[in-house]
Amino acid sequence: MIVVTGAAGFIGSCVIGKLNREHFNYIIAVDKFDNPEKMKNLEGKKIQEYVDRDSFFPWLEKNQALVEFIIHIGARTDTTEFNTEIFDALNLNYTKDIWKACVNYQIPLVYASSAATYGLGENGYDDNEATIPQLKPLNPYGDSKNDFDKWALQQEQKPFFWAGLKFFNVYGPNEYHKGRMASVIFHAHKQIKEKGEMKLFRSHNPNYTDGGQMRDFVYVKDVVEVISFLIHHRQNSGIYNLGSGHARTFLDLTKNTFKNIGTEEQISFIDTPIDIRDKYQYFTEAKMNKLRGIGYFRPFYTLEEGIEDYVKGYLLTGKYY
Repeated sequence: MIVVTGAAGFIGSCVIGKLNREHFNYIIAVDKFDNPEKMKNLEGKKIQEYVDRDSFFPWLEKNQALVEFIIHIGARTDTTEFNTEIFDALNLNYTKDIWKACVNYQIPLVYASSAATYGLGENGYDDNEATIPQLKPLNPYGDSKNDFDKWALQQEQKPFFWAGLKFFNVYGPNEYHKGRMASVIFHAHKQIKEKGEMKLFRSHNPNYTDGGQMRDFVYVKDVVEVISFLIHHRQNSGIYNLGSGHARTFLDLTKNTFKNIGTEEQISFIDTPIDIRDKYQYFTEAKMNKLRGIGYFRPFYTLEEGIEDYVKGYLLTGKYY
């Protein structure tokens, strides 16, 4: 059995899709299964059992001998939420309990960290574990992910294999339910189809032009390939960046979305909302040497390739991965 938490969500459901394609069909899906829109992500997938998030640890105690891997993707991911109690409960303490269970039951673990841990990037974007205590996230979500990374590194007892993955700006199929937190590509497609235009945030940083803000956009199909590699690799435990390794501008992203929809470009700019303006990342780019150094050599989708696959293969058709 392979356990996937956050199973009905964007990345979790894509992980299950990838596992099914590799003929892993004894999947234990863990989540709060109370959102009909999210449940569409799991339609047609081979899942042995659905376990409510709040019932998972009693279930694991009874079934631990059958579990061969835990992929912990489930988390509260809303970067505009400022209630730290929510993040402490769902992101920090829940993940600590999963870690402890993996230690006790000798189960390998992959868990989701985040590039939000890097804050404004004052210390760069190098996944050197020695620098993690110096990172300064910009919001409680980033704090919760960094707090767990720091805690994990301090533990004397660790799972025999574990990996924390710092996801950068992930985009791709199965994010239909995410609302405001969906990728910019998803929002661009929606705006272009509905209004024939796309509004981007204006730059409030003199070092960047409007639309010239840069992020490391990584296609979800690359994310699940890395997770699949780690399931089989089970060596070189640690915390790893997971991005494309190449920062691209929001204008690049938007122009490619227009191109693949087949619509003439209409791009304008609006002020970045006040509530996030001083916590806005103008540049992110994953240093990928560490993951490459343990033998992951598969090429990543370029932004052009990823957008074409996503827009034509999923957004224009309404398909799921």
